[in-house]
Amino acid sequence: MTLPKFLLADNSKFPEDIFVLHTEFPRFLINLKDDEIEWFEDLTGESEEDIATELADLMDKAGAFYDEEMKDYE
Repeated sequence: MTLPKFLLADNSKFPEDIFVLHTEFPRFLINLKDDEIEWFEDLTGESEEDIATELADLMDKAGAFYDEEMKDYE
């Protein structure tokens, strides 16, 4: 099965939150409401500078993905 790079997720227990799941390495779930991230990978041993740069880029891409998906609902 081929998964999309990003998926929207929601949960009725958190109706105000907006979740985006990143399915490729490094896998994570971001709550766009407060930018809180839950990592599904062990990133120990990785270069902190590389991770910080990649994380900033992925957070921007997750937000852009959400914005594009919401355009379909307007």
